[in-house]
Amino acid sequence: MTIELAPLPLPASADPSKFTDFGREVKGVDPGNLTPEQFSEVYEALYKHSALLFRNVALTPEQQYALTKAFDPESESYGHGNNKTESTKKSILHPDLKTIPRVPQVQLIGNGMVYDHEGLESAALKHPSHTTFHKTRVSEEDERKGYTRFYRWHIDAALYDYNPPRVTTLYGIKVPIGPRQIVRYDDGTGDELPVPLGTTAFVSGKTMFDILPREYKSLAVRTKVRYAPHPYVWMAPARAMPTGLGIETEGLELPLNELPPWEESKVKTFPMVWKNPVTGELHFQVHPCGAQELIIDPLPEGVKRDGALYPDGAHLKDLNKVRSLLYKFQRPAIAPQLVYPHDWQERDLVLFHNRGVLHTVVGVFEPDQVRAFHQCNLAASDAPQGPSAPDVLKWA
Repeated sequence: MTIELAPLPLPASADPSKFTDFGREVKGVDPGNLTPEQFSEVYEALYKHSALLFRNVALTPEQQYALTKAFDPESESYGHGNNKTESTKKSILHPDLKTIPRVPQVQLIGNGMVYDHEGLESAALKHPSHTTFHKTRVSEEDERKGYTRFYRWHIDAALYDYNPPRVTTLYGIKVPIGPRQIVRYDDGTGDELPVPLGTTAFVSGKTMFDILPREYKSLAVRTKVRYAPHPYVWMAPARAMPTGLGIETEGLELPLNELPPWEESKVKTFPMVWKNPVTGELHFQVHPCGAQELIIDPLPEGVKRDGALYPDGAHLKDLNKVRSLLYKFQRPAIAPQLVYPHDWQERDLVLFHNRGVLHTVVGVFEPDQVRAFHQCNLAASDAPQGPSAPDVLKWA
């Protein structure tokens, strides 16, 4: 049986010309019971379209884990290590995740009190809010009027010891109904984005690369990003920009000698641009909050140097320079017309290519608004591949 693919419904804010390949709804199959032939089609579709939606799904944690693992059969543990975020109390991820006891690779996330859930007697869930992570916040008065912010644009990845998951699966079990909210960028541009309550917002890493000017593309294919050890502990005392796209540089990061014990061999350095294993396209994939250094290769021999940035290569260790450069690369791609804010319905299952998109939690719930989702991603059995030598020559 061939799967049926339909374009995702785009909000009025989106530029349809930038979403011709992004996102598909999959119809006519049960994602918890795919045949090998159906899974092969789903696999291809995910890498081609970056995000897949299945509606009205009944899915156990075991099935969700099995589906996620099918994209990387050699993977085993949750993307941050089983129970690692709960044991690291200083991590900014610690309050957001509750592990399903019998399937530790699946996390319960959401808002409000959940009782008697998949082996958990009770769980107090808290929807992450920009009010606890950004340097500034939307005023309480404006929040009552429906204004909010993106929380933190990111890739699902430990960025230390473990490789970034290939795929994340998100399953909406309990989705509260409420008025739409308006994301305010608060960065001087006046940009705003109307969104459904509690949306998950996505942007394409391919689009992020494609819209870069030539000199930035040249730099991107020549650059690697070194992440801080235990980055979620390192960044915890710091505060984010109002767009949720990186950290304000104020020297508030935890000193390296105050982090949990760490090993140089487990510190992660990844290419700035990751190559799609199915399409061969390049995706700009950087978690801006965890980035600590940029390592830039020189231009290949024979390539024109006119207008090139860092033609002789460089190793940028100044956090302000690192963050400023990343922001210039990434901010254009989170413009309102390039964001897909998913309008969740109960029993929605969304699969997304974690090595091909950035995403963020959005908005704010009242304490009595209960939201319950299952999330699964698995630390990958391999590291992301960067641009090939021909890619570098093409874009440098």
